[in-house]
Amino acid sequence: MVAEVVEKTPVYDIHTHLYDQPFGELLLWGIDELLTYHYLVAESLRVAPLPEEQFFALSKARQAEVIWDALFVKNSPVSEACRGVLTTLNRLGFDVKKRDLPALRQHYAGWKVGDFIDRSLQAANVRKVCMTNSPFDDLERPVWETGFMRDPRFVAALRIDPLLVDWVNTVPRLQGWGYKVQTDFSGQTFAEVRRFLADWTRKIDAQYCMVSLGPEFQYPAEGPTARLIEEAIMPHGRDHQQAFALMIGVRRSVNPRLRLAGDSVGFADVGAVERLCAAFPDNKFLCTLLARENQHALCVAARKFRNLHVFGCWWFMNNPSLIEEVTRMRLELIGLSMTPQHSDCRVLDQLVYKWAHSRPIIGKVLAEKYEDLAATGWEPTRAEVERDVHQLLGGALETFLAS
Repeated sequence: MVAEVVEKTPVYDIHTHLYDQPFGELLLWGIDELLTYHYLVAESLRVAPLPEEQFFALSKARQAEVIWDALFVKNSPVSEACRGVLTTLNRLGFDVKKRDLPALRQHYAGWKVGDFIDRSLQAANVRKVCMTNSPFDDLERPVWETGFMRDPRFVAALRIDPLLVDWVNTVPRLQGWGYKVQTDFSGQTFAEVRRFLADWTRKIDAQYCMVSLGPEFQYPAEGPTARLIEEAIMPHGRDHQQAFALMIGVRRSVNPRLRLAGDSVGFADVGAVERLCAAFPDNKFLCTLLARENQHALCVAARKFRNLHVFGCWWFMNNPSLIEEVTRMRLELIGLSMTPQHSDCRVLDQLVYKWAHSRPIIGKVLAEKYEDLAATGWEPTRAEVERDVHQLLGGALETFLAS
């Protein structure tokens, strides 16, 4: 019964890198995009017989062919990223048994993007996705400034990485957009940063504000990141009842030859998150951490701070064995007041496999917990199970943001 409820409950996918259809080329979909996803790039270049610079000089279609040959033809596709491609194709009704990449391309050629959006959301049983939206992206920003008819299934999150991690180079851009900011924070700088955040929160109807940070992030600390959090992000969050999402632990360009695929993972200081939650009890925080070694401490932090919502198994944590381990730990430590998974999709089709792979794990762990309850004489009703699953598949975040 639990597995059935988990399978049938629509998901609110609370963090993706997907885009609504009016964003054009920013919305990635199709077999070549699936195959050239950076997870598969890094994996394929371990075995493909060509150097990185030659690979990246190829067209996207040719890169996809190299990856297909290296990971699906010359080796069995047992990794999670490879299995994900096959799950996606299978659930969309494509035949993968023949190992025929040209035939798969022909299948995709028959789809129009609008219809494929509908099909992917339906196949993944996703009711809503939260995009990642940056005013600093020169391709994305004009779409928002021009305006478009919103698809209610695609909601926005305000991504502000340049503001917090590259302040010196971001100041001229803000000045060019009419915001009176100074590198040394003099004058009206903090008020103007808050105005910038408020303008974009209204423009995109942002569900929350977010940043990705390295494992070295500290709070309190000297420097622009901490000052901007204190004097701009936190006041903005209180004024607009907007949560601040922290994604911590990525080490950028550990291997620059791999480009986007060259990032790695580092151990973060959960104490920095705790100190933020303690210093700003009237602000709400979302947090996911990249290192497995951080997960237990983050759960303990969430037990101590009601203004902290833990979410997802991000990036290198998105493997079945780790999802099961972390979901079980979170249920045991903080119950249902968390979001066990988000897809982090960059390619629309990935919604299908991310949720096809995560749902059975979430259902398995939850069923075990209900069995533990039944052993005490407490037997959850179907209505209670449906309530709980709705919370785990996005409802808990909606409750947290609205409270």
